[in-house]
Amino acid sequence: MHRTDFNVKYIIILVGLLYAGTPAPAWELWSDPNTERSVDLDAAGKWTSLASHAPDDPILYPEQDSIGQFLRLRLGLDCHWHEDIDSRIAYEQRAHWYSDASASATSLLATDFPPPYRITQLDWQIDDHTDKSAYHHEIDRAFVNVQRSWGNIILGRQAVGLGRGVLFSAVDMFSPFSPAEIDREWRRGVDGARMEYELSDTSSAEVMGVFGETWEQSALLTRIRGYVGNVDGELLLGKRANDLFLGSAASATVADAEIHAELTVIDTAEKQVHDFAGNDHQTLMAVFGSSYTFDLGNGLTVLGEYLYNGLGVKDATDINTRLLDPSFQTRVLRGDMQTVSQQALALNLSYPLDTAMGAALLILQNPADASGLAIPNLSWDINTDTRFLASLYLPWGEESSNGQLQSTYGNTPLSLFLQVGIYR
Repeated sequence: MHRTDFNVKYIIILVGLLYAGTPAPAWELWSDPNTERSVDLDAAGKWTSLASHAPDDPILYPEQDSIGQFLRLRLGLDCHWHEDIDSRIAYEQRAHWYSDASASATSLLATDFPPPYRITQLDWQIDDHTDKSAYHHEIDRAFVNVQRSWGNIILGRQAVGLGRGVLFSAVDMFSPFSPAEIDREWRRGVDGARMEYELSDTSSAEVMGVFGETWEQSALLTRIRGYVGNVDGELLLGKRANDLFLGSAASATVADAEIHAELTVIDTAEKQVHDFAGNDHQTLMAVFGSSYTFDLGNGLTVLGEYLYNGLGVKDATDINTRLLDPSFQTRVLRGDMQTVSQQALALNLSYPLDTAMGAALLILQNPADASGLAIPNLSWDINTDTRFLASLYLPWGEESSNGQLQSTYGNTPLSLFLQVGIYR
């Protein structure tokens, strides 16, 4: 038996053990009723399959048809040490296998590039990599949260999300999700220290440092946020890697509709193709969006968002050339941009069929080249522990030719995504 086969089967056994037993949100490993101290374990196991049919471009896709298999086992340890001190550690094993090595290049898959903003990865290889498979385990969370009367402090590896955007963001800069990326449940942890001070009942100030191996790979920012009535907002100022930035985000409720906006001016070390106010070292990112739930049946929720990405590429035919630029490569892999295009539109429709099943349709489009991607989705909560997801990825737009991209989404493979997740 090949070593990889054995390890993958071992994960399957662990997922089976996870599913055994009576349904429960977590396992209580230890508790002290006198001091209210406790240690709880939660777990999740996922099997995912992605079958794809790629465009007819032998340079980018030597094999048009491919299948990818993904397995993840995630364990979280929550410790309550004191009435105002908590900690969490999350350990994850993940394995993947592709029938064709080129399948890993699809934009639907999370990159294997090491996550940014980590002092050390704490990510270890269990089995030897091949061009078609890999098996890793890592520490993805390891932080302590100290809550005080004036605010709180969080130290260690943690998930950091900023802004008001749902699918796109102009201020979310630490391992953000890509809208078309599969398995978007857990944001990669970053190494940071955060201190938030409550200025009043409705406002706070925060200082945040997120650290990489060097100062040039780290970020430092301050944030002030608060709300008045149905309007809330935040202002951010700081540095990300070699960039300086000034950002803002706000949301409000107007006539039962939610509206939100984000705007960031970025000052970069390298010259930008799309400058801002005549300064070729400055550019702009902006997001505008709104959502509303219509009183139709069980409730139809409609969300729309627009992204302007000054760091992106205006013409998709220039993507290949821009990717040869090391600074642009770094931005793509670091997650500075959720799409390589300069503009993007998103429309998401979601509808609960009943208490256990829901349907959704996500449409992404680049208005500059009219290419797009439709993602119909069905979710089914089989029981309190088990969820089934199914999605289709239906692209349109001009396909690539001899390895040269002609549109943003036209080269995305036609794909079927299936997933079973078990949670405890």
